[in-house]
Amino acid sequence: MDIHELRVGTPGTILPPFENVIKHARKAEEQGYDSAWWPDHLMGWIPESIWTPDIAEIAARQKSPHTYFESLTTIAAVACHTSRLLMGTSVTECFRRHPAMLAQAALTLDHISKGRFILGIGAGEYENIEPYGINYEKPASRLEEALTLIRLLWESEGKVNYDGAFWRLRDAVLTLEPYREGRYPPIWVAAHGKRTMRIAGRLGDGWFPTYMPLQNYKEGLRIVQDAAREAGRSPEEITPAMWCYVVIDKEAEECKRVLASPMIKAFALTLPYQAYEEAGYQHPLGYKSVPFADYVPTRYSRERVLAALEKVPVEVCERYILNGTPDDIIKALEDYVKVGLKHVVLWNITFFGDLKKVRSSFNAMAKVLEYIKG
Repeated sequence: MDIHELRVGTPGTILPPFENVIKHARKAEEQGYDSAWWPDHLMGWIPESIWTPDIAEIAARQKSPHTYFESLTTIAAVACHTSRLLMGTSVTECFRRHPAMLAQAALTLDHISKGRFILGIGAGEYENIEPYGINYEKPASRLEEALTLIRLLWESEGKVNYDGAFWRLRDAVLTLEPYREGRYPPIWVAAHGKRTMRIAGRLGDGWFPTYMPLQNYKEGLRIVQDAAREAGRSPEEITPAMWCYVVIDKEAEECKRVLASPMIKAFALTLPYQAYEEAGYQHPLGYKSVPFADYVPTRYSRERVLAALEKVPVEVCERYILNGTPDDIIKALEDYVKVGLKHVVLWNITFFGDLKKVRSSFNAMAKVLEYIKG
């Protein structure tokens, strides 16, 4: 496989007015994107304490960093106005959504989209769970059991009985068939730790981590594929995918400047402590901080966030955010394709660091897409 066979996705629009969601999805389809993705968030990663125009220029146009349309209903609407675009959650979880309801919703979207829905799922983020009165306990085990249950409900004929650590089913049924006989919606698992990577290999149809250094991706894919083999599956059944934060400009030096901006550093606060340790640093939010499991942005004062941002090394941003000129981005993606990447989702966050870069950064992204699509 070469880079011209790489499938390319883009984030879907998440903000009102809803007409823009449809318009931008149709435009993405016309431009040649293969997929569009919607986060299943109640809360965003940027603390509102720094969502002020002096730090986040975009705050002058967008009132809150925590505004999201609900993902599943949004995808249903987009599916009715597109014909080719794949659509997925990036990603949902099984704390707020019961596995049986996820199983039914995925099949419903499979029908509405005529087979174009992908169920992106992970272990969940603390910020979307604990503040809403739900205990964030044993996320990996919960994910594993949820995937087991979803597949059991899809594939069983008749009543389903199940005794698990988190859910019990008694005489349960789910008789809705997939849109195409025998072809259930693909499940892509957003796995970053070794345990969840193995879960992806055993129970998933795709591996969907956020951007990581090339060697880390190569090693992670090996874990996923080895787990698939151990489960009696072919590694070829697993789609190697990746979600990428992207900072792009026609000048490499401009990318370095944007990477050093407070808003881009705020994205880097969501990385686990291991990402900082690899680069020789400690996490600004705490020695063993794993933000997916312990970070609630609404609880951080402006002073504490600003102090943390001062401690985010630009080297960490460079390492965990895909960045550079269009040629740099293309070369990097070619390297990932060589180790197995088949589907990439590119989220242009350049304008968060410098709002004046909106037009130029999206023009640069268009060049990347045009090259990949030949």
